[in-house]
Amino acid sequence: MAGRQGGAGPAASGCGRESGAEGEGRGRMDRRLGCADLTAVPEVRRALRELLRHWRGQDAKDVAELLASELVTNALVHTDHGAVVTATVADTTLRVEVRDFMAGLPVAHAPAAHLDTHGRGLVLVQSLADAWGVRTHGVGKVVWFELHGRPV
Repeated sequence: MAGRQGGAGPAASGCGRESGAEGEGRGRMDRRLGCADLTAVPEVRRALRELLRHWRGQDAKDVAELLASELVTNALVHTDHGAVVTATVADTTLRVEVRDFMAGLPVAHAPAAHLDTHGRGLVLVQSLADAWGVRTHGVGKVVWFELHGRPV
């Protein structure tokens, strides 16, 4: 993702230590994540795993968790204002969206060195998702991916 840039303040993003569910129901997960709270990443994976308990095979669930983890980590590491994660399962499509509150679009790039541990998130999303993209949203952006499979 692109580096840190100016954007909305904490009040606009709902930034805080809170990491909770909002408006969840069958086929939907919503989480608001606090600023730089990387402890939220495994919590998002658990909630996504629960959402997908009847969806496709284990490999697809593992891919969904990996890609969601990458997008959430990017949003929390590269911004100062938290993030909102939404996952929906409709018919045969899982869609995960991670919204942050910073201007600037992410940049996918291959890491310079094979031992570099950073810079692979969007490359993984490009490689493993059935569809993905980025759209601006107010003062920030939404990075999303889709996986297609059996209905829930």
